[in-house]
Amino acid sequence: MDSTLHLKTPLTELLKVDHPVLLAAMDIVADARLARAVAEAGGYGFLGGGYGDEAWLRREIALLKPWAAETGRRFGIGFITWSLARQPQLLDIALEAQPSAVWLSFGDVSPFAARIKASGALLVCQVQTEAMARAALDAGADVLVAQGGEAGGHGVSRGTLALVPALVDMAGPGVPVVAAGGIADGRGLAAALMLGAAGVALGTRLYATEEAAGFAAAKQRIVAASGDDTLRSIVFDMSRRNVWPAPYTGRCLQNGHLRRWFGREIELLREQPQVAERYAAARAAGDFDTAAVIAGEAVGLIHDLPSVAELMQRLIGEAAMRLRQAPQFIA
Repeated sequence: MDSTLHLKTPLTELLKVDHPVLLAAMDIVADARLARAVAEAGGYGFLGGGYGDEAWLRREIALLKPWAAETGRRFGIGFITWSLARQPQLLDIALEAQPSAVWLSFGDVSPFAARIKASGALLVCQVQTEAMARAALDAGADVLVAQGGEAGGHGVSRGTLALVPALVDMAGPGVPVVAAGGIADGRGLAAALMLGAAGVALGTRLYATEEAAGFAAAKQRIVAASGDDTLRSIVFDMSRRNVWPAPYTGRCLQNGHLRRWFGREIELLREQPQVAERYAAARAAGDFDTAAVIAGEAVGLIHDLPSVAELMQRLIGEAAMRLRQAPQFIA
């Protein structure tokens, strides 16, 4: 691909990046190394602050800030909103790092919106329904991430294909909408742009790269899986004693543990102390016959573990090719 090729959208203008590709703020997986790699490849990287491990957050910020100061590149920080509400001091730590954007998902953003925007950071809100989108816009969202149910990790049931244009219509021209869920290649990026999105957020596809944090065995399972191998449930949350509020469930790859307990959640609840102990040990050991590999339906489109730079070249090159071919369909 021509290294000078860019896809210009309102999102690239707003974030001052070359390509309309965001690193989803995946808990722990989206660390400083991966955020930096995405930014250096022309996209926009978010640290995945997740549930709010303060030591992790401080460490990763300390790794990113000198690089950002030296290169002039920007980065963002993301949180699970309902968990941030339990530890609001973490937002102070994040804003002290002067991110150019803060990503909030899963919960009411209104208690945090004013502080984020007053700091000069953009407020990026990931939403899963039209009602959530309206609430985020009312709170002052600068960017909406429309997350379809195909996505890995937590979400709800709305599909990406119908959710994205609905939110584009709702948001209007002033607020870019980013498509997330089921996107892993240039075809998905081109399709999202045709739906009216200004870019995409990638989770599973960027998890399956050289630079992503996580066990090599988990990445290999992503490469080997098909979209049929994922399942949305509450089993892995129950197994780690971290049950989420309604309406969210989590999509991950099926394994022996999930197949054993799916549909038997009441029994799992009765045995939760023993199950949770075994599950924690499996996570620490990288035993993914028990521990979850959190990944979306896009696994069926993932067949290798490239560097982020190589992946970005593919994405942009293929998307540009698909968009250039679009006139052929007009009779």
